[in-house]
Amino acid sequence: MPEISRFFGIVIAMYYNDHEPPHFHARYGSQRGRFEIEGLTMVEGNLRGRAKSLVTEWAALHLDELRHDWALARSQQPLVPIAPLE
Repeated sequence: MPEISRFFGIVIAMYYNDHEPPHFHARYGSQRGRFEIEGLTMVEGNLRGRAKSLVTEWAALHLDELRHDWALARSQQPLVPIAPLE
């Protein structure tokens, strides 16, 4: 799973052969979450508390970049790293 960002122990990634709708994955320790890019909703997983809030905050700042990386992943091209939350 190609990593596109990492901050505060949270890893953000996208799969190349993943299904619609556009989304990304977040991992924090043993917690996981799948977030739709449009709407920034966690649609699957057990990511909770501050980690979930940080992922949502980060994604809101990088929507265009997430959409771009999704398009790259769908066309099997290298993904562009996205700046971490600081």
